[in-house]
Amino acid sequence: MKRMAIIPALILSVALAATALATENHSAGHAPDGQAVYTAKCQSCHGADGSKSLLSKPVKGLKAEAVVAAMNGYKAKTYGGGKKATMENLAAQMSDADIKAVAEYIGKL
Repeated sequence: MKRMAIIPALILSVALAATALATENHSAGHAPDGQAVYTAKCQSCHGADGSKSLLSKPVKGLKAEAVVAAMNGYKAKTYGGGKKATMENLAAQMSDADIKAVAEYIGKL
């Protein structure tokens, strides 16, 4: 049972470390790379191609505008279902530029 509790903590730790790296690159004046943001923050739950649904809903096939709206809703804590706490935490750490970049990347999956 304890092993199951470790998995979400591990995923969150990886996401937080990746967030620090992505934020460092963005704050240095570089525009965020949507694929890099996706790989760092989204891939562990949504899969490399966005179709993973074991721990979360697939994002493959979503339009960029829908992703931006959802991420902004998570940021404002006005959107999401039962697992929204994870997404709210991730969205809170993302800049508007990060959200736009990852949304455009997801829109092309």
